[in-house]
Amino acid sequence: MDWDLTAYFPSFGSPEHLEFDQALGSDLSRFAERLEALAPLARTTFDVWDDALVAYESLGVRLEHLRSYVSACSASDGRNPEYRKADAEIILRHAQLAKLDIRLMSGCAGASELDFEEWLSRPRLAGAEYYLRRLRERARHSMSMAQEDLATDLGTDGIEAWGRLYDQLTATLSFEMSYPDGSSERLPMSARRSLLENEDRRVRKAAFEGGHAAFRPLLPTLAAALNHIAGTRLTLSARRGYADFLEPALVQGGLSRATLDAMWAAVERERAIPERILRIKARALGVDRLAWFDLAAPFPRSIIGAGAAASQPIEWARATSMVSQAFLRQYPALAQFFDAAIEKRWVDFQRRDGKRPGAFCTSSPLIKESRVFMTFQGTSGDVSTLAHEIGHAWHGHVLGSARYLASRYPMTLAESASTFAELMLADGLAKDPSLEPLQGALHAANVLNDAATFLMDIPARFFFERAFYEERARGQVEPERLAELMAAAQRRAVGEVLHPEGVDPLFWATKLHFFITSVSFYNFPYTFGYLLSRGLFAEFQRQGAEFLPRYEQFLRRSASADAPEVVRQTLGVDLEQPEFWQRSIESLKGPLETLEARLSPLAGPSP
Repeated sequence: MDWDLTAYFPSFGSPEHLEFDQALGSDLSRFAERLEALAPLARTTFDVWDDALVAYESLGVRLEHLRSYVSACSASDGRNPEYRKADAEIILRHAQLAKLDIRLMSGCAGASELDFEEWLSRPRLAGAEYYLRRLRERARHSMSMAQEDLATDLGTDGIEAWGRLYDQLTATLSFEMSYPDGSSERLPMSARRSLLENEDRRVRKAAFEGGHAAFRPLLPTLAAALNHIAGTRLTLSARRGYADFLEPALVQGGLSRATLDAMWAAVERERAIPERILRIKARALGVDRLAWFDLAAPFPRSIIGAGAAASQPIEWARATSMVSQAFLRQYPALAQFFDAAIEKRWVDFQRRDGKRPGAFCTSSPLIKESRVFMTFQGTSGDVSTLAHEIGHAWHGHVLGSARYLASRYPMTLAESASTFAELMLADGLAKDPSLEPLQGALHAANVLNDAATFLMDIPARFFFERAFYEERARGQVEPERLAELMAAAQRRAVGEVLHPEGVDPLFWATKLHFFITSVSFYNFPYTFGYLLSRGLFAEFQRQGAEFLPRYEQFLRRSASADAPEVVRQTLGVDLEQPEFWQRSIESLKGPLETLEARLSPLAGPSP
């Protein structure tokens, strides 16, 4: 591992680690017995309910600390059987805590509205009001306590196990990479992402095809996993009385359906902007239409005009310096935080066998620290990923003084902080006097690349998931049909810019996000967060440093209300209307025109 995890425990399997785990298990069991004897919530029982909630919160802090540590270890080396065993045991611990959550939910639901609101006003509950109101609301969509307990127990070896199976299979998966010069090597699947962002189209195509070849033998197993994950969700959603399969995702995201509909309506209305970006990219790449493996590719440096130095892989030290200096130019507090994270070795970045694909940020509410997981291979996209994940860590840092129950924000708002940090990076690099002007244009092009991803790639994932869940409600969906649904979703989202034969029909299998079991419809929050962050960044550009305290207020409030209400309080805009979303998309017109103006005549005429 590159990162230092000793702030969690001296080492995996150390006496401190094992004692912590054992004590947590015992305390979870004892607290469950205590809750069984807990009297219903009423004025006469407020004191004991205060105590129960504080004790529950303490258990949540400890479990999240242990989960963060174990997930960091197992992601770093998915082949280690001890890590895999610990991963499975964490699921059991979460099941224990979920049962406690069910009992608290039942108690909150049974109280009168008057008693419940009076209880929320008590000083010991300050900051936990939003969590408890959501808990009471969840009770409206709950089965009986016995049924919820059974669903939790079955989930450990059911839906959760299918998600873990995906992690285990992909952590040990490798593929044959054939380079344009005729050489080849066996690479871990975690290396594929950066290769799909390589400037050489031949490299991208080889990584695309090599990855597909490695995944094909797994397709029946992965299709079974995806079907069982979705089947479990559909069954539980129906039992809990949800209107449809999308409603639980909206509840998790802290969104109204009107908000999601307004966002997608704006994306559809303004689709000419991302189409224009992709047409320019196709022209720059010298092709009539793009393949799916071209979407994450950078604009060619030669076309933009960046010098030879810009074509070399970026060394890790240079990457951290670029991020630090970009942040420092506009957000000194974020730069200081980033520098400390690098100095303290909070990032696991090197490529190696057994390392899982993807990138994430994990945090411990106990030690108030985060860790960033990624595979860095020297691309500009990797630099953006580093900034993105540090944005998550900064969000946790700003919330550091908040109680645990006041720091559990939805993914929709989490992705705003991360993409805001990416925008800070791109803008800071564009203003870097040490960079050649044309290198700044290269990073501006990366901003537009991201826009195409969030406004076309992510919608394709949403269209696929929605179509898949509709079919899964009628029965099993075979691998061949999953491929058809994925190809249709990509053609619908990207349109004529995508070559008819350039789809990625196996994207349902190669993309980790579809197999994450903790969040339903994991993908659309990325578009939400991206467009929201553009709105936040537009305010920063108008107000300068004066906006940053307001931005941090937004981060601190992220677990205090539903996402639209947090935004209304912070920005004073209505997310249930499409105007905000349209303005966010239209803010891309300036960077787009700048890029078009910089493009070399070698790129040919404008479309």
